[in-house]
Amino acid sequence: MELRQLEYFVTVAEEGNFTRAAERVHVAQPGVSAQVRRLERELGHELLDRSGRTVRLTEVGAAVLPYARAAMAAVAGARLVADEFRGLVRGRVAFGMVTSHNFDVPGLLASFHEDHPGVEITLVEGRSGELAAGIREGRLDAAIISLATDERPPGLDVLVLTDQAITAAVGLEDQWAGRAEVPLADLRERPLISLPAGTGLRARLDEACAARGITPRIGFEAGHPTVLADLAARGLGVAILPDSVATARPDLHPIPITDPPLRGCLALAWRAAGPASPAARVFLDRARAAL
Repeated sequence: MELRQLEYFVTVAEEGNFTRAAERVHVAQPGVSAQVRRLERELGHELLDRSGRTVRLTEVGAAVLPYARAAMAAVAGARLVADEFRGLVRGRVAFGMVTSHNFDVPGLLASFHEDHPGVEITLVEGRSGELAAGIREGRLDAAIISLATDERPPGLDVLVLTDQAITAAVGLEDQWAGRAEVPLADLRERPLISLPAGTGLRARLDEACAARGITPRIGFEAGHPTVLADLAARGLGVAILPDSVATARPDLHPIPITDPPLRGCLALAWRAAGPASPAARVFLDRARAAL
């Protein structure tokens, strides 16, 4: 029994057609047919029903298929381990991030790809809860997520990247432009400009308001702090921003939120048990160093 026989059998089973299977493995169709026939003779059973227009698994073929796939996966795993010891990382890495941050993720991905061109990299944006679930479920290897300062998501390890105050900000002509601070309760008096519900900064605001029995008036929502800042600068309300964004804008008056003060952090997160593949482990080491 040869690995290519198992590969051709699995491919035909998945495609339901010898011609498409041959195209997928880049082998002439008669060669695929011959190798599958040899596998069937060795096992003493027909694995594929060729009587119809679509090739189907026989009862024996359906029983053999999981073992054929497992054998191929084992060989692929052995190759990955061998490549890792030779310093030739291969495989896949799936990375996630929240939409609003100032980290050079494109630079990180480009640098990793340059050193490890054999690794397939995917990048997704999402909300922190969705990204954390993706890591726990194995769909993501790591992600930049937003957390409360003292929060540690179950099943994940985190490296805190930033920890800063969440600040209110208004335009320079706004009625609050002279205020030195604003209690959380006063925010219900004004329309707020905020990130969408479910994002990290908004979650901190909603949690604090709920704890005080306050219902915030969300006048505008946008997916990036720069847009929130632009809306506030034009007099459309009070923006809820990371302190670094609010204080960097000369067209805004930042106002610290008090009673209680709000803080949030961004963190690099990964499975507590560690990444599942050699490629992901190498990438995580690179991300921790770079970020």
